[in-house]
Amino acid sequence: MDIQKLRYFYITAQLEHLTRASEILHISQPSLTQAIQSLEFELGVSLFERKGRKIFLTQIGKALKNRLEELLPKFDSLPKEIEQLKTSATNSVKLNILAASSFVINAIMLYRSKNPNVTFDFEQNQAESDCDIRITTNGIENNTSNYFKRCIKEEKIYIAVPKNSKYADCESISLEDIKEESFIMLSNTRLFGNICNKFCAIAGFSPKIIFESDSPTAVQNVISMGAGVAFWPEYSWGKVNNKKITLVPISFPVCQRDLIFELHERLPKSKYAEDFYNYLLKKI
Repeated sequence: MDIQKLRYFYITAQLEHLTRASEILHISQPSLTQAIQSLEFELGVSLFERKGRKIFLTQIGKALKNRLEELLPKFDSLPKEIEQLKTSATNSVKLNILAASSFVINAIMLYRSKNPNVTFDFEQNQAESDCDIRITTNGIENNTSNYFKRCIKEEKIYIAVPKNSKYADCESISLEDIKEESFIMLSNTRLFGNICNKFCAIAGFSPKIIFESDSPTAVQNVISMGAGVAFWPEYSWGKVNNKKITLVPISFPVCQRDLIFELHERLPKSKYAEDFYNYLLKKI
């Protein structure tokens, strides 16, 4: 769930007025309305009631507003708390995560359970070269050459379909065969969304997109509702835990990408950097 959308909702909930909220947030009213509607769709509930030009919080909206009063200050204090956790530079691993973010975050959680003294500082910045480990993929220009270890792992991309779909029992599928289907996609602002659009273009069609999200979890939930199909990266999103979804291999075009892991020559060097780099490669 996008924290920015929660902030937008919270300010609007405080004021119960879209125009004033959009002015405070420095965004257009249509953009604010779209963000709140997207949040309502992800949650599956209405947060506001609209009566004429006025809006009022629903009971669930009031409950979410009250909860956010506790949570948002904690989110705001996280950067400072993380800085305080860095007892020394040698215990901190700096990551630049430009691809496979869900996979990497899960790996961090597992690694820290075995190495409680290590801390991680991570960002998503294509122009940033000051990092211990950089994870990237096709289509991202590499302006750095100061790595001393580099590994490329091939990642297959599947089509995720509802379990009751006519495609669920297929050994493989051509994208051309599903060109009339509704697609659930990651937002085009995400690199993976652009890659998937290119696959469809090779197959000779533009996907009919019924829902876009910045959240892989939201994409998975919409598929499970039987609303459409979606591309699914093998490692980045991991195994399907939802029993209502099946992954089908794609026969044409060849749908895959490279995941590129780089260990950089950075000083001061974390004593955990190379160990975590090797750990990531073992998890793939």
